[in-house]
Amino acid sequence: MRHHLPRLCAGATLLLLAACGDKSTLPQGADIGPQPELKAPNKTLIPTVNIAKATGWPAGVMPTAAAGLDVNAFATALDHPRWVYVLPNGDVLVAESNAPAKPEAGGIRNWIQSKVMARAGAGVPSANRITLLRDADGDGVAELKTVFLKNLHSPFGMALVGDTLYVANADAIVRFNYKEGATEITEAAQPVAPLPAGLNHHWTKNIIASPDGKKLYATVGSNSNAAENGMEAEKNRAAILEVDLASGATRVFASGLRNPNGMAWNPQTGALWTVVNERDEIGSDLVPDYLTSVKEGGFYGWPYSYYGKNIDARVKPQRPDLVDKAIVPDYALGAHVAALGLTFYEGTLLPAQYRNGAIIGNHGSWNRKPRSGYNVVFIPFRDGMPNGKPVDILSDFVNKDGEAQGRPVGVAVDKKGAVLVADDVGNVIWRVVPDAG
Repeated sequence: MRHHLPRLCAGATLLLLAACGDKSTLPQGADIGPQPELKAPNKTLIPTVNIAKATGWPAGVMPTAAAGLDVNAFATALDHPRWVYVLPNGDVLVAESNAPAKPEAGGIRNWIQSKVMARAGAGVPSANRITLLRDADGDGVAELKTVFLKNLHSPFGMALVGDTLYVANADAIVRFNYKEGATEITEAAQPVAPLPAGLNHHWTKNIIASPDGKKLYATVGSNSNAAENGMEAEKNRAAILEVDLASGATRVFASGLRNPNGMAWNPQTGALWTVVNERDEIGSDLVPDYLTSVKEGGFYGWPYSYYGKNIDARVKPQRPDLVDKAIVPDYALGAHVAALGLTFYEGTLLPAQYRNGAIIGNHGSWNRKPRSGYNVVFIPFRDGMPNGKPVDILSDFVNKDGEAQGRPVGVAVDKKGAVLVADDVGNVIWRVVPDAG
């Protein structure tokens, strides 16, 4: 049964901008698709701040599923669930995590950022654990919820290679021995490779294993919005790193990606794809977040330019040599949607139109009016490339009063072919299946 909520705002207000008349929106304009039309930059003295206040879900309320689909709560009462990973036996791992504690910093931008985090529901301490969910009876609801790993450091990405489970903490990749069916790991973490940490402007680190299991690829976001902390603070950041598992050696695989998060292997071409959060504070319509294939050695513009050779005049000094070779991303998702989760649908449970397309968790904007994101979308693919506009899979995470009852992050496909969505405000894992009628 699908649940429909009205979307008109009744008068929520945030800090510097009134949100009245705003709504959660799926942008379908000129800034969506493979060849977006970009607006002119519009930098203001005080950034636009317009984020939906986090409230959680009232009893009996849930997001709206697309026509032909249904949604239920697979697990509830979690602690800021950010990422989901499905093990071969069907168990589901959930990273319950938040940003590491860091010293208070001065300045208007840091003050705004702290207020945004608090309003978004991201100001709570990190649980620093991975929880295991098991649906042994197959009814679509996990009856077992148990702590699988604890005492981690803001964990996010997970990858199982053979009998070794890799976890991306905020500052390092670590590994654990895994036995199929285990419900807890108590052994100490073994180091694999350090990851850039420092100021932790972007703390989430995701990982994915190469198809042959010999390498991991790790996402590392920038340490700033547009290099205001200097490029010395950006070493091995705004990049996807490649880690050789035999030696631990790390190299930059692709760079100029301001904040890459979700990664997935394209089932039709075998190429690595990612979603990227672009820069803020140059207007509600700049810069589109994007979905793109990742080319080895490729440079994608940050911080010097965006969407190819569009120069960001805030960055000094410029690097025309890098701008000249900046790769244009494959597909614009819309400005500030905060795309985080990514998976390709290779299952057979959902209707055929979802086959081989991309499913993306849009966490939702803070620097845009009207808001964008706060939804889970599907991008159809043909011959290994995006082919069509985004389509809502789950929507209505923002209620009629402009409050965020939930915010989607990680997405995954379970062993039966259902789509799992981590909701870090609702503290729920949603499960999307075909509508039973």
